[in-house]
Amino acid sequence: MHSVLDDNSNPYRNMIMDAIRINQDHVNQCPIVNEEPNINATRYFDLLKDYNESLWDGCTNHSKLSAVAQMFTIKSDLGLSEVSYDKIVEWMRSILPEGNRLKENFYVAKSMMKPLGLGY
Repeated sequence: MHSVLDDNSNPYRNMIMDAIRINQDHVNQCPIVNEEPNINATRYFDLLKDYNESLWDGCTNHSKLSAVAQMFTIKSDLGLSEVSYDKIVEWMRSILPEGNRLKENFYVAKSMMKPLGLGY
């Protein structure tokens, strides 16, 4: 999957960028500082990485983030339990190529999505 971080038409990129804007402490431009990012910035950088990393090597239609976001949508739309979600993911991981990057269960996926501040 190629990098499209500047592609404003991608809904997953926009979701991350919206969360960053909502959670900013201030909107003034700050000078560039050479220091490690704080924990919140690190979480957003991790999400951007997940958005830009393919679900498996050679996959061109899903990223780690898009797969989890779509699974969350399915879980919510169908009213699935966490156990149901985990069973579906377990099955999906068994049919995806070896080395796939689909998060292994609901708890791990929820931890990945937490910085977006999305409620149920």
